[in-house]
Amino acid sequence: MTDSALAPPTVRTVIAALDRRYPRSWAEQWDRVGPVLGDFDRPVERILGVVDCVPETVEEAVSVGADLIVAHHPLLLKGVSSVAPDTYKGRIVHRLIKADIALYVAHTNADTANPGVSDALAARLDLVNLRPLAPAAPGSPAAGEGRGIGRVGELAAPMTLAELTSFAARRLPATAAGVRAAGDPDLRVRTLAVCGGAGDSFLREATAAGADAYLCADLRHHPAGEHLAAGGPALLDVAHWASERPWLDEVAGWLRAQFGVAVLVSDLDTDPWTVHAVADDKEIHP
Repeated sequence: MTDSALAPPTVRTVIAALDRRYPRSWAEQWDRVGPVLGDFDRPVERILGVVDCVPETVEEAVSVGADLIVAHHPLLLKGVSSVAPDTYKGRIVHRLIKADIALYVAHTNADTANPGVSDALAARLDLVNLRPLAPAAPGSPAAGEGRGIGRVGELAAPMTLAELTSFAARRLPATAAGVRAAGDPDLRVRTLAVCGGAGDSFLREATAAGADAYLCADLRHHPAGEHLAAGGPALLDVAHWASERPWLDEVAGWLRAQFGVAVLVSDLDTDPWTVHAVADDKEIHP
């Protein structure tokens, strides 16, 4: 075996592979995906997958000796006029550059991919016979081959809504927020729609798909209430981080197989909610 065969891939090589699997053209127009910073010629021997590129996960990358961070959420989604070190995002940028750690983002292009973010979420819940919740639009760059946002599938065995809520809480990464549900606790659920991340913009699609229940993150009061009042599927609301964390395991396995490098996944809970309490019945007031 030659020395070149033993050489680790460069940042450029890993980015090219990620771009082939998650083409940037598949991302929503408002999104910001792809490489963010880093030396393209730096060898990559260790990669860290994170949902959020925040100071805590950056320090984790430094501590494990990562050369590249693969993140789901964009660090620079909205335009900035400065990355000065006295700004929140500027501090992150400076820390990464000083540590010589590259940053790459796959966001809505990874949501749309097949397999993608919602496939990993569906796998945690043992869903089978998957199809897109919102298929990529005909004629769009991502059209075809089962791509689109969210997934609809069948549970291995029917459950009541109450049972499914407990099941999801056990199967998904634990957070203080946990899992909450809206609907009849005794409702029998067989067909489940899921969407990694914020999903209340796809409530109509969940209804049209004939789902018995729909699991996603960041459900809001009025859209959820109006959806249920219109006879839509029961709802399960999970923490945003928990709904997208499973994808990191899938992409980590793929990167290991592609390059034979060490790929770690951050289990640092970046969900902003840290405390959850439920009052005793006697303390609940209308």
